[in-house]
Amino acid sequence: MLAAGGLLAGSTVVGLLPTLAGASSHREAPLILNDPAVDNTDVYAFSSPENPDNVTLIANWIPFEEPNGGPNFYPFAEDAEYLINIDNDGDAVADYIYRWQFTTEDLRGQETFLFNNGPVDSLDDENLLFRQSFTLDVSTDGGATFGEPVAQGPVAPSYVGPASMGTPQDYVDNLRTPAITEVAGGGRTLTTQTEDPFFVDLRVFDLLFGADLSETGVDTLGGYNVNSIVLEVPKTEVAIDGDAAGNPVIGVWSTTTRPTLRNANGTAADGADDFTQVSRLGNPLVNEVVVPAGLKDAFNSIPPAEDAAAAGGAVVDRVLQPEVPALIEAIYGVPAPAGPRFDIFETFLTGVVTNDRVDVDGDPATPNPIDVDLNSQAINAGAAEFVPSEMLRLNMAITGPTGLNMQPLPEASRLGVVGGDIQGFPNGRRLSDDVVDIEILALEGIFDVTNVPADRQAAFDALQGGDGVAQNDVAFMDVFPYIAAPHGDAVNQGPGRTEDGGMPSGGVDAGAGGSAAAGGSVNSTVVPALTGSAALLLVASGAGSLLHGRHLRRSSTTTEG
Repeated sequence: MLAAGGLLAGSTVVGLLPTLAGASSHREAPLILNDPAVDNTDVYAFSSPENPDNVTLIANWIPFEEPNGGPNFYPFAEDAEYLINIDNDGDAVADYIYRWQFTTEDLRGQETFLFNNGPVDSLDDENLLFRQSFTLDVSTDGGATFGEPVAQGPVAPSYVGPASMGTPQDYVDNLRTPAITEVAGGGRTLTTQTEDPFFVDLRVFDLLFGADLSETGVDTLGGYNVNSIVLEVPKTEVAIDGDAAGNPVIGVWSTTTRPTLRNANGTAADGADDFTQVSRLGNPLVNEVVVPAGLKDAFNSIPPAEDAAAAGGAVVDRVLQPEVPALIEAIYGVPAPAGPRFDIFETFLTGVVTNDRVDVDGDPATPNPIDVDLNSQAINAGAAEFVPSEMLRLNMAITGPTGLNMQPLPEASRLGVVGGDIQGFPNGRRLSDDVVDIEILALEGIFDVTNVPADRQAAFDALQGGDGVAQNDVAFMDVFPYIAAPHGDAVNQGPGRTEDGGMPSGGVDAGAGGSAAAGGSVNSTVVPALTGSAALLLVASGAGSLLHGRHLRRSSTTTEG
């Protein structure tokens, strides 16, 4: 049974640090910068809106896909493994590993540079000269072996533009929806391009939004695309012993592997059977901000079971004594909560759970501010000996917006648990969860927006606007695959450009913290926040800064490779 609202809300410290990281693991580590095709960007896990008996898992790759980025656009890597991992018993070892592998048919040869040589209105259209397909199989022994494929099907190609593929809605109808493939045992999967569903103002890296909160309100990722793998399966497929009622909590993370032996051009060498993990993502923003620069590549290479031991416990130390609150205090004069931060340790490494199930701090004399059961695998009836580890944890029994009193809510809160909705982040992650604002508020000791402590009121007045980006730049879908269509317009809308409907009109424009001058964001799309101007509120509170289309004619023949 959940405890009082204030206590539960206190648990939402949800990885506060990561909030200030910018895009969720977009270009987060030095080595992965050189291999964007296998760079994980975000992971989402939520009960499926269309069927509460199913769970939806979404993992995205390839950050900052500019829609006009031809001629090769954005294929999945043929020699990589794209993986979604699930630990259902809490031992930090994957109980299920879903693996997607891709093959390519490139018919362009020496005849053309074009991705397609005419309009494309179906997956088997003769004008589509570059095609990919996938094979999905599953491992139940930690990746040692994989069974027979549970799904095989086409990849929805990159969206080339209106002359080639019609409007974004045409793309969805003609190319993406037909690529949805059934999964053996129940469920469905889709591999496709989508607009980047993460929304954030990345000018956080300029001394935390300009050192005076003047640099907020621009969705830096608006207009960009990513590659997405969507999987929806019955909850009984991933729960211990198929019992989703008695064992409702799962931990989820995505990884990518590359062949250990590779040729000089980066392709897999002959006989390269061994694969090396090169990218990893669970909770948003952990590797970007919680993990220091010198450990980022190592974090990308290890499994959750090694988290506590990595670099002599350096990662755990950074969770307990985070850097970002100290930066906020130095720049904005907002006092940092006292450490060690066992609340963050619990959220990242154990899930929200009572002390009698998991002793998160190892010192009974140290009070733990989180003492409720919500989303740790330790609450499962069939739980193993629990091992703290970083992953995104989801309580699948919570199937709709739910209040702190366990009663249904009329609508979801974008602030998740901080907003009084325990279905949201950090209990899994829905597409519309505003993880940046959730974490900023929780980081500053504001755990319940309906009951702000008197001593935190000034901080709330100053920071309630967060990064000023309260929602995605386009609406999500209410049916599978839930993600939106990919963007087709150039992110850089220079003079004379027209729109195809993918982005709000306007070029590089100033507004709500945006700047058209040198140094301003190429994408200055202003997204209205649900709260007032954070910068004005900051000044008012006295917490000042301490630092200053036309279609081509269809070819009558197919170009052979």
